Amino acid sequence: MKTPKLAIVITCWNYEAYVTRAIRSVVSQGCDDCELVVIDDGSTDASWELIQGEGVTAYRIENGGQRAAGLYGLEQTRAPFILFLDADDELAPGSLATILRELDEDVAKLQFSLTRIDQHGRVTGTAIALEKFRDRQMLADRVLRTGVYTSPPTSGNVFRRDLCEYLRDMAYDRAVDGVILFAAPFLGDVVSLSEELGRYRVHGRNISGLGRPVDPASLRQELNRFILRMDHLRDILRHYDRAEELVRPEETYFYLERSFYLAIAEGRRPSLRHFLLLLRRLWRENYPAKAKLTITAFSLLTMVLPNRQARRGLAYRLNTGKRSSTLGLLQALL
Repeated sequence: MKTPKLAIVITCWNYEAYVTRAIRSVVSQGCDDCELVVIDDGSTDASWELIQGEGVTAYRIENGGQRAAGLYGLEQTRAPFILFLDADDELAPGSLATILRELDEDVAKLQFSLTRIDQHGRVTGTAIALEKFRDRQMLADRVLRTGVYTSPPTSGNVFRRDLCEYLRDMAYDRAVDGVILFAAPFLGDVVSLSEELGRYRVHGRNISGLGRPVDPASLRQELNRFILRMDHLRDILRHYDRAEELVRPEETYFYLERSFYLAIAEGRRPSLRHFLLLLRRLWRENYPAKAKLTITAFSLLTMVLPNRQARRGLAYRLNTGKRSSTLGLLQALL
């Protein structure tokens, strides 16, 4: 029996409304070079019964989070490349054939653009738009300098199997789209596709905030995960003699931005020094000038406006269910 080239691992926890669509978006493509396994992460709704009804290879495990479910699926598959598909997302028709054409042994990660859909499957826009390229050195340099690069959510990535092994040491995070995203350019090429090959569903259970006040505890947890992820990445980079080149987490734009937001969420006014450090780092980032101007204006306004208005603006900015706009942001603030 020949070894498949790509494994799709669908992880599901209480997504009875969507998991059937996710499975069928894979099966309907009839990909002979692909294997599919569905891992039910201890769902308490009807997810497991629906999964069984699709006649695919599936396993039910005790609830342990996406990372644990993903690792279990990894162990049940043989393909050299893995796509972890969230059970509330879908693949676009013909996507697997397109992905397979781009994979070879020098690829560590492949990423593709995603279409945003609502809970009913209606298209509402582009979730993330990517440029088409194949690179490793540029992205490696960016990670060393900033700790990140533009990457889609979980369902928009394909990882080489050896890269996935780093998930085993990620006990600090229950998700799979963490350190392996940013370790990828140090292990091989990253292929980025501009085609929208997946559908990212935005709904009540995966929208951060959804118009509600921002939760300081969530921001603190996010900052802590980022620090632990950077420490983990530094450990990985020691194998490639690049650890000393990695920026300290406290110096990154992500850390400065999130800690700025945390001050607002906790009812504090960020310090002038923090504001100036944030802006200095922002204007070194590879963002469009319009985005930099919008963030600068937002940050300045949150420094001078009453905290109640600043928190309202922050809730708008962090609401992933909306397409952020300068006008909308200013309206939320003012």
